[in-house]
Amino acid sequence: MTAQAPAHRLLREVRAVVFDTDGVLTDSARAHAAAWKAAFDARLAAHPPEDPDQRRPFDATEDYLRYVDGRSRLDGAAAFLASRGPRPSPATVQAVAAEKERLFTERLRERGVDAFPDAVRLLRALRRAGTPVAAASASRHAREVLSSARLLDLFDALVDGVEAARLRLPGKPEPALFLEAARRLSVPPAHCALVEDARAGVEAGRRGGFGLVVGVDRAPGPGTGDALRRAGAGIVVHDLAELLPAPCEGVPS
Repeated sequence: MTAQAPAHRLLREVRAVVFDTDGVLTDSARAHAAAWKAAFDARLAAHPPEDPDQRRPFDATEDYLRYVDGRSRLDGAAAFLASRGPRPSPATVQAVAAEKERLFTERLRERGVDAFPDAVRLLRALRRAGTPVAAASASRHAREVLSSARLLDLFDALVDGVEAARLRLPGKPEPALFLEAARRLSVPPAHCALVEDARAGVEAGRRGGFGLVVGVDRAPGPGTGDALRRAGAGIVVHDLAELLPAPCEGVPS
């Protein structure tokens, strides 16, 4: 599948679409990043690394994208903590991940999350066309997030962190989460598109043999799109409306 055609025409070449959730469909990535920052900064303050350069606070943009975006809570906590000192103990990783979970849950219950308008438009267009769609996320909150954003009913299948744990699926960049979503749509990965905003997720799509991997770059600064391409994205879009069909071409099929 060539990446030279316009984005909306590429999407017409697939039979199903698998979506990541946070940062792609819902504006929940900021809430995750804020919860991670509070949990990590508290840990750094309580147990400052010996190296002064490693004591700087968690960056909710750069560090979030590098270490935790797209990964499970435990994998993300372990990756960041290892970047700021010796390899952390399992107990430390568990404690920081649990604090992040508490903070995010509190924020989600108090404020909810919103869907991106471009995501709503694309999902509805795919539904009208009869194109099977699935949501896949390492987050145990994915179902609650999608419900809060009023998107849950637009999906034919959902594989969230709860299901991933039950099935013992390895986290991204391993493709198991997305392969399970494609399996539940009864469409081979080679005939599916994967829509992701995290480098680990894009790499997982490439490893899983998805026919089209779409990178979503909603970040305000430069560089994210290039990183997504290096990870394996066939195309990168800044807005999911770029995947909508031209008015004269109808809807994806």
